[in-house]
Amino acid sequence: MFIGILGGSFNPIHNGHLHIANAVYRMLALDRVLFMPTGDPPHKPASSLAPAHHRLAMVKLATKPYEAFAVDDRETRSTMVSYSVDTITHLKREYPRETKFGFIIGLDAFLDLPSWKQAPRLLELCHFIVCSRPGVTFTQLQSLSLLPPITLASLQHLDQHVEVCLEVPLPSGNSMTLLSVPPCEVAASRIREHIAQKRPIGDWLPPGVESYIIQHLLYQ
Repeated sequence: MFIGILGGSFNPIHNGHLHIANAVYRMLALDRVLFMPTGDPPHKPASSLAPAHHRLAMVKLATKPYEAFAVDDRETRSTMVSYSVDTITHLKREYPRETKFGFIIGLDAFLDLPSWKQAPRLLELCHFIVCSRPGVTFTQLQSLSLLPPITLASLQHLDQHVEVCLEVPLPSGNSMTLLSVPPCEVAASRIREHIAQKRPIGDWLPPGVESYIIQHLLYQ
């Protein structure tokens, strides 16, 4: 099986997350997309997050209509800081050896990969699927020393949407996939701001998630 892992704080989960998951699922013919909400992400202050059980509940509501989407709650149950390298290591122990994991990540977050715990090891453990994001370009990947040289023209073709997919071999024998995904400019921070200001948010959220936020008075 080829399983995509989409982690994040999902604070809250929104249509942009579903858009990326759907695009990767179709473009790479994944068997499943596993949504994994973080419990205590090391790069975000806990005070900015809704409680983990609320974020998990919203992810379950948002993904319920999609047969190929599933939710893993291990990080929300953990009382320790969760690091991606540890989570992927545990997953690989639990699933059959032939299972392939694809770590779905936005290009903006991937550019910060050198600051992650055991980043080189993480690149060896799983196949990275890096998706385009507003405000950053694939040509910026040339500055990452963790990666082998990538032809500038190939990266420019992705930025210009001339090409939509590029496979990049890695020294470990693994590889990564760069995807130029149709843009969907939705940001959780903007959603939280609109909620606090009592402005409309319906166009950015699955209906069940919007109802849940209203019912539980989140982000007020």
